[in-house]
Amino acid sequence: MTVADRPSRDPATAPLLLAARGLKKSYGRALAVAGVDLDIPERAFTTLLGPSGCGKTTILRMIAGFETPDAGSILLDSQSLSGVPPERRPVNTVFQSYALFPHLTVYDNVAFSLRLKGQEPNLDNRVRRALDSVHMGEFGDRLPHQLSGGQQQRVAVARAIIAEPRLLLLDEPLSALDRKMRGHLQIELKDLQRRLGIAFVYVTHDQEEAFALSDIIVVMNKGRIAQKADPLTIYSRPADTFVADFIGGATLVPATVIAAAPGRATVETPLGTIESAAVDGLAVGDKAALVVRPEGIAPAAGGAASLSGEVTHSVFQGERTLVEVVVRDIRLSLASHQPPAVGTSIDLVLIPERLFVTRLAA
Repeated sequence: MTVADRPSRDPATAPLLLAARGLKKSYGRALAVAGVDLDIPERAFTTLLGPSGCGKTTILRMIAGFETPDAGSILLDSQSLSGVPPERRPVNTVFQSYALFPHLTVYDNVAFSLRLKGQEPNLDNRVRRALDSVHMGEFGDRLPHQLSGGQQQRVAVARAIIAEPRLLLLDEPLSALDRKMRGHLQIELKDLQRRLGIAFVYVTHDQEEAFALSDIIVVMNKGRIAQKADPLTIYSRPADTFVADFIGGATLVPATVIAAAPGRATVETPLGTIESAAVDGLAVGDKAALVVRPEGIAPAAGGAASLSGEVTHSVFQGERTLVEVVVRDIRLSLASHQPPAVGTSIDLVLIPERLFVTRLAA
């Protein structure tokens, strides 16, 4: 089947591949995963995103079969994985360390799992096809120490996909690489996933990586799912203050709801009364937060100023400078190509269509 022949990869319409219900896992008194329900569509690139200790790797290991849930179920293609050992699951894992055999060539590393299972017929063609799919066909006779970190990562992926798994799990596979190499391999991974049509579940704490790769992002907090949505929704419509703060680059302004309608709210804040888009379920009197990202605020032009503040910091970021301004004891950030000097006053306007009101995290 060619890429053009494959069904739509739209996660909203793709059939369900994996369904986890009520997953719980504790280590002693520490609750790692607290009753998680998770759906993984076919052909989708799903990322579990969150800080260290939020439960994302534990969920990955339970899907792989390396950990047993204390409660809950995992179904793959509507079949329960309970009691099925890792080697019998149609699931493969790419580890953070790559876990290549140092004494085996690239070819033999990729062939290892098929040889272990006695699947020798057509072995050479399958190995070469797997290596070609990650652009490593000419490196089959090399040992792992003769490869760069990026090349080793590709070999690890080839070894994982040769058995044609229904689901590929990736546990922070780019974290040991430098920034430039990570950016290059993000593009390669996304392209590979599209060409193969295999569902990927990817674990990371890096929000930029999650945005670059994912069809679906699952933000984890304290063993629970804080929000599951496409990257644009996660960024522009965070479900609560944890998601808004973790994604970064936002100022969370204390707010009280004074009017509410489906998808909108009017709030009273230290910056004044503001109406904007909002999470559903807010009611008059609720405490909330106004999410103000750098693109939601701009220097005033033509006397349209609604706020005035003092520039306290200016951070050069290459294509732009991030300017911090204190307005009524609230620290706001905005992007500027011609930043004002630190210590000067600046007039600002909020851009209502780029603001968002969200609930306080539990």
